[in-house]
Amino acid sequence: MANPPSRQPRTRPPEERRRQLLEAAQRLFLEKGVESTSVEDITSAAMVSKGSFYLHFASRTDVIEALRTDFVENLFASVKADVDRERKGDWKSRLMAWVTACALGYLTTARLHHLLFTTAPVPSRDGLTRNILIDDLTDLLNAGCRSHAWELKDPAFTSVFLFNALHAVVDQGKCMESTDEREALLANIRLHTEQLIFTKPYPTA
Repeated sequence: MANPPSRQPRTRPPEERRRQLLEAAQRLFLEKGVESTSVEDITSAAMVSKGSFYLHFASRTDVIEALRTDFVENLFASVKADVDRERKGDWKSRLMAWVTACALGYLTTARLHHLLFTTAPVPSRDGLTRNILIDDLTDLLNAGCRSHAWELKDPAFTSVFLFNALHAVVDQGKCMESTDEREALLANIRLHTEQLIFTKPYPTA
């Protein structure tokens, strides 16, 4: 006698249910806006009960914070993957890969980034964490200094300066639709990064 087919689990694993809620919330936020999306809208779109929502999130604000974390972690993983494709020890290529991947990541997700970090409610100061992208750029600049690829007096300051400058110019260019315009912007970012990192500072008196 053939064995009966195994039954599918009646409930999904908690992490899968959490992911359903986040995907539904992100879709609704992009369609309707954050303020126009309720917890009930999210649970209905995710096809889960309201009770299940509160097992994972205390409020809609918690959902936004989780989406922000996902956004940064996904961008970080993409940047790391592009940098790791470059040869170890080729510091210039690794740095150019870093700024290109970071800028392109923001350009291709401009609407989602704007929604999560600009139009959504600002997180409390207690909820703010270190920026893993800036930390990673600092590590790259420090490694280049140790290998004498470039000379920087304060790599941590330089990484903050470079990251925020990159972020600002990408924000200005987020409406660019043509490939040529985007490639020109990325080339300009690489050029200014090279000038910033490889130009020796003026001597002080």
